[in-house]
Amino acid sequence: MKQLILCVVLFLMAHSAILAQNENSEKLNWWGDIEGFMNQQDKITLGLVEEALSKYPPSYEEPLERRMAMLMLDGVLHERLAAFRPSVQDFLRKRIALAIKELQQTDVGKGAMIWKLYNHGFIVRTASVTFGFDLVRAHSAKADGFLIDNKSMAMMIDQCDALFISHRHRDHADLWVAQSFLDQGKPVVAAPEVWKDESIHKKITHLERVSNKIHALKIQKGKQQLKVINNPGHQGSDIENNVPLVFTPEGMSFAQTGDQSGPMGDWDWIDTIGAQNPVDVLFPNCWTPDIHRMIEGFQPQLVITGHENEMGHTIDHRESNWLTYTRLKGSLTPFLVLAWGESYHYVPK
Repeated sequence: MKQLILCVVLFLMAHSAILAQNENSEKLNWWGDIEGFMNQQDKITLGLVEEALSKYPPSYEEPLERRMAMLMLDGVLHERLAAFRPSVQDFLRKRIALAIKELQQTDVGKGAMIWKLYNHGFIVRTASVTFGFDLVRAHSAKADGFLIDNKSMAMMIDQCDALFISHRHRDHADLWVAQSFLDQGKPVVAAPEVWKDESIHKKITHLERVSNKIHALKIQKGKQQLKVINNPGHQGSDIENNVPLVFTPEGMSFAQTGDQSGPMGDWDWIDTIGAQNPVDVLFPNCWTPDIHRMIEGFQPQLVITGHENEMGHTIDHRESNWLTYTRLKGSLTPFLVLAWGESYHYVPK
């Protein structure tokens, strides 16, 4: 009898939850519930965004439907309380789950698979190696529920051979992530300022910050190696910001700029790096000063921007997809604007 009563109670609770969910989804008036209204509006909008991104994946010739979806995403994320809304938090979880699934199932034959994660985080995979740039769990947003949970991040770390951290800011450097790489015997390359007062500092690889000097970085317990030029970038006048150019065993190269926005002296190496070293893909911070000059300096085959919609920033510096399109208007180099969790298969010419 007790078991029967328990079953009835559980059934009624589940039925009530379903009714409440259906009632909420069909609710036509939200008077007096502004936050509920905004969350539901975001949920519907983000649902359409996901549908459009699935139908129209990244491509050089962007259909109008995809660009509209990217701008709709801006509209949701450029609202003061966006990171605190369940609909936005769920969207991030879904996008990261999509990337994890692809990472676990994707083998690369030719070229490279590239995943854009949160903020300026990227993972690059070739036939022989996989490495990440600025992987973080989104704690910079300071919103409970808006984050990449440890389990999900651990699954991405499992897929990688090395991590590159551009500089010390929280939206680019995550201590837990770095320690997880090191615990697996995987190298973490970072600027000297990153966690300089923490015990982890001595375990991090600090490559000399010299343009055009090639370093050998052993990975996969010495079975493979990456060649790295650790360019001496800066954010502003005084924050050290590594700009690594990473060469894979297949001969492809990938550069991520972190928050490169340094003094005029940095242009000395930026203006000439592409003429001295071939660059396949450049991952610039979308807000970097004079992005066209940066592209001309690196001379990449493809540009994939990062740093759009960093939710820890104020709205004016949260950076939007529409601004990236505007900034790159007229670029002679092909470029792609990706949403969180999207991937692109790059095949060199």
